[in-house]
Formats: sequence, C-alpha cells, structure tokens
Amino acid sequence: MEWLWLCSIPGLYEADRKKLLQVWQEPGRVYAAVKGRTEKLPVLSEKKMLSVRSHWDFSRVQEAYHKWRENGIQFISCRNPAYPQQLLQISDYPSGLFYKGAMISGEEVCVAVIGARMCTYNGRNTAETFAGRLAENGISVVSGMAYGIDARAQAACLEAGGKSYAVLGCGVDICYPAENRELYEKLVRSGGIISEFPPGTAPVSWHFPMRNRIISGLSKIVVVVEARKKSGTLITADLALEQGRDVYAFPGRMQDALSAGCNRLIRDGAGMITDIEEFLEMNGFFTKKNDKEKNSNMVLASSEKLVYSCLDSDAKNLQALAEETDLPIWQVMGALSALELKGLVSESGKNNYVKMK
Repeated sequence: MEWLWLCSIPGLYEADRKKLLQVWQEPGRVYAAVKGRTEKLPVLSEKKMLSVRSHWDFSRVQEAYHKWRENGIQFISCRNPAYPQQLLQISDYPSGLFYKGAMISGEEVCVAVIGARMCTYNGRNTAETFAGRLAENGISVVSGMAYGIDARAQAACLEAGGKSYAVLGCGVDICYPAENRELYEKLVRSGGIISEFPPGTAPVSWHFPMRNRIISGLSKIVVVVEARKKSGTLITADLALEQGRDVYAFPGRMQDALSAGCNRLIRDGAGMITDIEEFLEMNGFFTKKNDKEKNSNMVLASSEKLVYSCLDSDAKNLQALAEETDLPIWQVMGALSALELKGLVSESGKNNYVKMK
C-alpha cells in the first residue's frame, strides 16, 4: 500500500519520487515523515510538498484503489516480482504502474512499433503488415495508441491474434485519443493499457515524452515505420538507444518528409528493414511462414496477372494502369475487383490502388 500511496500522489512525477526515496529509501518511511510532520521534505518544491502532505491519509488511498479495482484498474509496484523485468533495466523506471487488462508477463517478448500520426497509406500498410507478422510469430506489440502508425500497428496485431500493450500519457481510465475507443476496449481484452500516471490524470503535452521511455523500456526492439526529421517518434528512438535497445527503421525516398526521420536513424546506425521475413529470422522471431507461397500458387486470370504485376506499395490510378497494361479501362476495373476479392489489392483512394501482398 505504501508504493500505491507514493505513486498516486497528484502532481508528483518519477523524478520527484526518486528524490524522496534517495532520502528515506522506502515509501513507508516517506509516509511516516509526512504523517508525523516531524520532518521537512527539502528535496521538493513548496507546491509539491503541499501535494504530498495533503495526500497522507491511507484510508482515502485504499478507498480510491477499491473503486479503481471495481473498474478493472490494477496497480503493480517495482518491488513486485511480476513487474516487467525488461523495464527494470532502465535507470528511470517507474516506481509503479497502473494498468487495465493484463500486465506484460515475464516470458513475453515485445517489440515497439511507432511512427507518424499523419502517416501515408504506404506507412499504414507497412505498419499493419509488420505488426501482423510479429503477432503470427508470438511477439507482442507495444505502442502509444496514438493516431496513425501506433494505432494501425496495434489493431493489426490484435486482428492477427496477438497481444498488444498501449502506454498512455494519461490515466488508464481515460481513452486518449477518444476516437480510438474501439481499439482501447480490444487492448483491454487482448493485452493491456499501461500508465505510470494515476487514474484521472489528464493527457497533457509534457506527459507524452515521459511515457515514451516506458514504451522503449518494455521492448526488446524499437521499430520506426515513418517519422519526420523532428518528431516525438525520434525522441522514443533516441531514448531506446540510450537504454541499450536495438532500433530499426523502414527506409523511404529522400523527397518524402515522413521518411526523413527513418533515413536519419539509418544514417546514424539504426538497423534497416527492407524485408520483414529477414528481420524476423535475423532476430530469432521467425517461427511461422507467411502467405507468399500460397499467393504464388493462387490462380489468376491473365488480365489479373498483368494488372497485379504493375502495382506496388505506391498507389496507381485506373488510367495509369490502363496505359501500362494496354488493356481497356473496363478490363482493368474487372481485374482489380477480382484482385480485391482475393486480398491482393486494396483501393487507397478513389480509383487509386496498391498491392497488398
């Protein structure tokens, strides 16, 4: 209960907790000092001292925790054997974590998949394919449930039957962003929602750089799908390198702004992913084959083969495909419809198509 008390004090962050523990070593001794009011707390500002002193009543903490438990919220301290051991390897690990759903187990291997919120269609497709293959090989995906790459990767992992964990910059009782409510509920059922911030904490801007160290800290490898040259995604990647984690990135064209961050990481020594199967095998994750052989044996009409051979991850419109294949528009449309039904092609926009497999 002492750790719960220390971690649920409003306005107190991990750096503040570490300062208190440097003086009193244990949260119980901090509590005794606060309750007795016999000692000053010189390591904290006046405002934070006031917050600690006003939060001294254990009975209120127990009452709040009882309500949290009724809503499926649990707490685990850094002294609990079930606390993620991977996270204990970083210097500024959280003293405790609040979570809904499940906590990452000791035998789980996690990979963080992160990237731009305003991602491209190609980035979204790459994130979904990559996360799906991780799930199929028993690897859990960690991310921040943000718009774009984060949410797409986590949703694809769950759809493939895997587990995924979202680390939030607010309390676990708050779905942020609110539009990701469906994903939030799925994560609670097939993974977990994790935060170092107590329930009820609002999603303020400075919380997100703080939570990024947890995303990378929980993961064996951090993979960046798309990122601008200056972005929160690169903050996570830099933290991962400081923590001794392996960082990989998907390369992109130099004229694409959302590839600039990935290309910079690769230039600075990050691993480069040009083949997902090769990445899985190189890192010891490869246990299940993908559908390439199945796709190669799939029966396609001659027009379907011709149209399919002209497609890649960059969208092409009907007119361009008609010119490349020398087929009439109506025949190209028929081939595309058949390829869509077989899961080989997707319409990325009005009359624009991309190869899926």
